[in-house]
Amino acid sequence: MSVRVRFAPSPTGYLHVGGLRTALYNYLFARHHGGKCILRIEDTDRTRFVENAQENLISSLSWAGIEFDESPDKGGDFGPYIQSERFDLYRKYAQELIENGNAYYAFDTAEELDAMRERQQKAGVAPKYDRSVMRNQYTLGPEETENLFKANAPFVVRLKVPLTGEIRFSDIIRGEVVVNGRDVDDQILLKSDGFPTYHLANVVDDHLMQISHVIRGEEWLPSTPKHVLLYDAFGWERPKFAHLPLLLNKDKTKLSKRQGSVAVEDYAGKGYFKEAFVNFIALLGWNPTADREIFSMQELIEFFSLEKVNKAGAVFDTQKLDWMNSQYLRALDLNDLAVRFKPLADEAGFSGFDNDYLAKVIGLLRERVNLLIEIPVFGNYMFEKPKEYDEAYVLKHWKDTTLELVKPLVELFKNAPNFEHQTTHDITMAYVESQGLKLKDVIHPLRLMITGKSVGAGMFETMEVLGKDECIERFNIFIDKKEKGEI
Repeated sequence: MSVRVRFAPSPTGYLHVGGLRTALYNYLFARHHGGKCILRIEDTDRTRFVENAQENLISSLSWAGIEFDESPDKGGDFGPYIQSERFDLYRKYAQELIENGNAYYAFDTAEELDAMRERQQKAGVAPKYDRSVMRNQYTLGPEETENLFKANAPFVVRLKVPLTGEIRFSDIIRGEVVVNGRDVDDQILLKSDGFPTYHLANVVDDHLMQISHVIRGEEWLPSTPKHVLLYDAFGWERPKFAHLPLLLNKDKTKLSKRQGSVAVEDYAGKGYFKEAFVNFIALLGWNPTADREIFSMQELIEFFSLEKVNKAGAVFDTQKLDWMNSQYLRALDLNDLAVRFKPLADEAGFSGFDNDYLAKVIGLLRERVNLLIEIPVFGNYMFEKPKEYDEAYVLKHWKDTTLELVKPLVELFKNAPNFEHQTTHDITMAYVESQGLKLKDVIHPLRLMITGKSVGAGMFETMEVLGKDECIERFNIFIDKKEKGEI
């Protein structure tokens, strides 16, 4: 059987990180098996529709590198498939179910349904549509049903669920699932406005689009018995099901925006590499091997297996994400990173630096940050002279005699044959040894004069990247301010 899968989000806002994982697993599964992955927008619930949500979803998926085989830029009959453009199909198939006795018309009002639920709750019965007493074509009879149609009375179409027996289906991740038919409601398939519900549209589309595997989140597991009944009612072959584990907060509650960002676009905006983010998302509930955690997209495709996906929920740990991003930051090509970093530097007000210099700065600082976007804050001194100096650092490392200690060293730097870090290191070591000093006696003051901060990259490496003229100018500025009592 050829593999065809789909990612079918609703346009209700941003792309949730859980949605990205679902899309990613569908994509990896399809590519691993040489199959197709399609995008379908499930927008039948117009009350939840959000303007521009579809464009935002596609943008986030594109950022993550997930490519669909029937994508919007191909034109013609290609997707994404939009359910709201297919309403005539769903009505046709709802009618087919009515004709073969697997669905029926129901004319109950909202008040009648509320009263039914209240009676059931008082009786200690789980609320469920009671086909035997409510106003539907079975209790009303053919003549009264026809009269209601003629009077244009509002109605819905409900699935006729067998009253006895078990509903069984296999799940690749969870194994055999068995549900008692008595626990399944006569689900609405067609609403009173003529719009299909998720259940009908989902099954019809999956069949017509020849979907071989339905890979979706665990939250859809309770809906699957209804879908199985629909496949059987139509006489269609069921796809294979795989329900992915929930994503959890650190406290093991379901991941929600109350405890942090859950939108993919937020993480893109925070500066996470798409390669690192996709790698991190892929390992939330699945890992092909215990001896490594860094995988390229091609490796994820090569190793992916639904059988290795865990049943238990996966914790969305942002500290782990930061670590993973830092691994990519340390491994990616510096010239490539410079291209990515330039707009971030411009946005921070540090424009005018060429890519060669930016690459050197990144190479200097990338061991000390997790994100490229952190460099303009952590290493702002690489782009501008210090505007202030760490007061606590001054009090700790600047003594009355320090100024006279560093002035001769500055003169030695002025006469250095080059400003490579090994050269300035050797000059400094020779100086402290000749004066009977320790390196810490001058290295902290040098850092203060150059950066204004108490932490940073290696001092001599920093000086090399900044260059001789810039460093000497910063030394002189600090000495002048210190002598004037401004520091």
